[in-house]
Amino acid sequence: MNPLSYNLKKILINLAIIFGISIFLGFLFLKVYLPLYTNHGETVSVPDLSGYTYEEAVDLLESSSLQYEVSPDSGFSTEQPALGILKQIPAANSQVKSGRKVYLTLNARNAPIIKMPNMENMLLKNAQEMLSNLGLERGDIIYVPDIGINVVLEQRYKGVTIREGFEVPKGSKIDLVVGDGMGNQMLLVPSLIGMDEEDAEFLILGSGLRVGRKNYNRTDSASTGKVYLQSPASGVEVRTGEAIDLWVAKN
Repeated sequence: MNPLSYNLKKILINLAIIFGISIFLGFLFLKVYLPLYTNHGETVSVPDLSGYTYEEAVDLLESSSLQYEVSPDSGFSTEQPALGILKQIPAANSQVKSGRKVYLTLNARNAPIIKMPNMENMLLKNAQEMLSNLGLERGDIIYVPDIGINVVLEQRYKGVTIREGFEVPKGSKIDLVVGDGMGNQMLLVPSLIGMDEEDAEFLILGSGLRVGRKNYNRTDSASTGKVYLQSPASGVEVRTGEAIDLWVAKN
């Protein structure tokens, strides 16, 4: 055998040995070392911590062989106790490695302070939406005589009238004093019999009253488009903003 063929054969044998050793070491790494290092197949289920206090959650995590870390950002909910669990990462029932860290967001000890907006002269529906957006609750609705129907006249906290900028804890109940559409002033109902429908409506509104139901009936007692009956009757005392019903003749 010439020297060139011998050297080439020797090189091929060495390469084959190196290749075989590499495959063997790769097999050991993937099938033996890596599973042992990562506890392959050993997972635990993350418990659901919602509704638990911080101390209860810590005990539950430690008993599940999990670690924990508290997020520096807290939240606030009136439905949870102080330092209760508001959020957890990973989520409940997630399958994780033993010893995995669970991040916790806690409910603040004290409610954040909210500055009251000015809701006077605002419609009740809009005021309720504003309270909800601010994290406040609508308390009692107190109706009082006023020509503005469902218009907020006062905002109260614990029975005391409060103004714009007054500070209340988040989650507080705010009572609203609202107009019932009926003023305190007493008025005499004008006579509308025999008037055109439009003129009668104009007179009702100009007298501080409201147009109520309008009924259209055939009758021989009045011309078409004329008012032949009203309720309440003319001369009756009513409050500002009360509705006046009309009966109008039609063909």
